[in-house]
Amino acid sequence: MLEELKNYLNITWEDVATDNKLQGFIDDGKAYLKEVAGTDLDFDNDRFVKSLLKDYCRYAYNHSLELFEVNFKRSLLKLSIREGVKAHAATKTTSRNF
Repeated sequence: MLEELKNYLNITWEDVATDNKLQGFIDDGKAYLKEVAGTDLDFDNDRFVKSLLKDYCRYAYNHSLELFEVNFKRSLLKLSIREGVKAHAATKTTSRNF
């Protein structure tokens, strides 16, 4: 994910300090999005989630993280509802098996 984020941010240079900072943004973004969703997320295969993570990191990298939630409110709500519906469907499927 680090190389993908660097490409997204147009970071073409190699710098350990920058890589460490970006990795911290990735880790923080994953934790934040998992909290919003209320469940684990597939950051490797879910394009919607990956896109949100990259945008979270973009805002963090540009020292504008306080605006991320404001500007992505609809997408975050969509994520929360989508994952809630999945969890509800899984609960109904599990309860039918008993």
